[in-house]
Amino acid sequence: MAQSRQHVCNTPVSSSAPFQALRREDPRLLAGAGCFVHDVQIEGMQHVAFVRSAVAHGRLEGLFLEPSEGMIVLTARELGVHHMPAINALLTLLEDDAFPLLGDPEVSYVGQPLALVIAPTRDQARRAAERVQVKISSLPAHADFASDAPVMADIAFASETQLSEAALKNAVTVRTTLRNPRVVAMSLEPRAAVAQWHEDTSSMTLWLPTQTPSRAQTDVAACLGLASERVQVIAPDVGGAFGAKASVCPEDLLVALAAKFLKITLCWQASRSEEMTSGMQGRGSVLQGSLRVDTQGRLLSLETDAQFTLGAWLPFSALVPLRNAVRILPGPYVVPQIALKGHAKRSHAAPVNIYRGAGRPEAALLLETLMGKAADALQIDPIEFRLRNLIDSEQMPFATPTGQQLDSGRYAQALVLAREKFEWTNEKERQAQRRTQGERVGLGVALYIEPCGQGWESARVTLHPSGKIIVASGSPAQGQGHATTYAQIAFDALKMELPCQLTDIEVIYGDTALCPVGTGSLASRSTAIGGSAIVRACQELLAQLKTLPSPSLQEPLVVEARFTANESWSYGCVIARMAVDPDTGEPTIERILWADDAGKIISPVLAKGQLLGGLAQGLGQAMMEQVRYDAQGQLLTGSLMDYAVPRAIDVPQQIDIVSIETPSPHNLLGAKGVGEAGCIGVPVALMNAARDALQLPPDQDLNFPLTAEALWRAMSGALSRSH
Repeated sequence: MAQSRQHVCNTPVSSSAPFQALRREDPRLLAGAGCFVHDVQIEGMQHVAFVRSAVAHGRLEGLFLEPSEGMIVLTARELGVHHMPAINALLTLLEDDAFPLLGDPEVSYVGQPLALVIAPTRDQARRAAERVQVKISSLPAHADFASDAPVMADIAFASETQLSEAALKNAVTVRTTLRNPRVVAMSLEPRAAVAQWHEDTSSMTLWLPTQTPSRAQTDVAACLGLASERVQVIAPDVGGAFGAKASVCPEDLLVALAAKFLKITLCWQASRSEEMTSGMQGRGSVLQGSLRVDTQGRLLSLETDAQFTLGAWLPFSALVPLRNAVRILPGPYVVPQIALKGHAKRSHAAPVNIYRGAGRPEAALLLETLMGKAADALQIDPIEFRLRNLIDSEQMPFATPTGQQLDSGRYAQALVLAREKFEWTNEKERQAQRRTQGERVGLGVALYIEPCGQGWESARVTLHPSGKIIVASGSPAQGQGHATTYAQIAFDALKMELPCQLTDIEVIYGDTALCPVGTGSLASRSTAIGGSAIVRACQELLAQLKTLPSPSLQEPLVVEARFTANESWSYGCVIARMAVDPDTGEPTIERILWADDAGKIISPVLAKGQLLGGLAQGLGQAMMEQVRYDAQGQLLTGSLMDYAVPRAIDVPQQIDIVSIETPSPHNLLGAKGVGEAGCIGVPVALMNAARDALQLPPDQDLNFPLTAEALWRAMSGALSRSH
């Protein structure tokens, strides 16, 4: 099966070409020589289109279609009843999560697959699917956060320390309720699948744009009733993922089932509207919290209640956002007393999965909004207020009240550095001057911490007699530049004892037939854990070389290694300046200063690219992105005509990024995560900048997205209250 890849992709996913551009991936991608799942062409393959539900909740009464030559319709009657794989049980499930791949007899969300239509071309399949008449008896639908919707999981933490009534008597208390809308994980490449059934070997080759090829292999094999080694999953070039491609979806499994049932090769390519309607979405929460502070600006207690929506079915990591949002609190601060809780509910809407940050942005948003309100209530400078409450670097490693272990960090140094680089005092003076001229200008501060994955990853290093070195990783890429980074990691590990050049090293990933079993690329773990696995494999390779009797290598030397790590914790500080038009509410993000600590950085240029990409996505969530459903569960933002994503002109021209390097002791590289930080710290810095620009009182809340209308209404409300 390993040869199938060469049949459809004339260029390998990663190459050993010299660094002709910023990344070694760039020359072929920029020349249009990439291979995405949408590019896979296999002789004789048929195309799949899905008949989907137009109702959020109901019972399927029937499907009606006049048969046409060359067309096949498959339902649960032909394929049998199959369910989505079990999820990552990070929290105890309070209800059964078994969910059928096809909506029969119950339909649970708009866009749910009901049947497959198969035809020789994509257009023929889609036209045929549109002609299928669907009869559904509607049932009441649960919206996100509906009071009577079933709770699937909950979590709670409470500190052993309980402050006395005397300590709390003169405390200042601030509260907030923040509604985070769902957002779409807007990958450049929508979902797709090509399933090739091999009747002679009773095996399958499946091309998927997945972040987790090994897990997908296991899930698909179980669904097909095959041993894992009989399923080869290939993730070639993947055009973005952001967590939404970390789990298999019903369509992936249905295409594989249908290919086996019909003993042919099938291709499915999602349209953009299908992706927005039925693909895995992100965020979706209601965050409530209260913070008590003494009159000297010292934190006393934090209480929170975080509500998350799950949608109709649970992807593998569905419970991660809830778990992360609660366990991360109280962030980088010392808080003597905590009472934290949260829960997640189902709803009759598209599923919600991990999305760049996965609970980390929610924790930062809730906490830093409260910190900003408390500083305003006490009339203390927001940076000085935070400095009074930060965990000291001398306390590292630090055990948090929720049982987390913060490995390393210099939080105060990051905040002070950001203050200096931003020229905080001068900015405050300019802000005061502009306000006297009638301008509404705000400065927003936010700190964040970011757990960067834990567990294991694998690597295989092969040294050929010719001197060529092949590095195979279980952690694939979706645009991050792993081929470049992994080659550099291997070169740095080998160059002192093995004569080699960077161009001697080839990196491969994303193919279960060619790579070792791996966890995958998610949770900002690839460099720290995947890179450490490469280092370990290189170390073992060098050790074995020293034991060989002959000075020259006679045959390839292959070493495979796993590396297991505890979490490392990134952190940083974002300061933003925003102006709001006093007449229209139109916001302008004028400046962002960002100090980030991602531990040891392998490639500063690629790390900065990751930070900027995360910043743009975080800005999108804060300023414009919002999935909306009506009361009947119909999606109102089903295309890019209705759903706004950031463009180049929306990103501020003045962005200053300062990197701090505090190595993590938990992996061989000292690395921490970098890819999700922009979605964590940037949105709440913009929130606090908007609050400051409008000079909102501590008891008034804002919600994302911070559109001109939302800001104008908040500004008008604040003005009417002040008069």
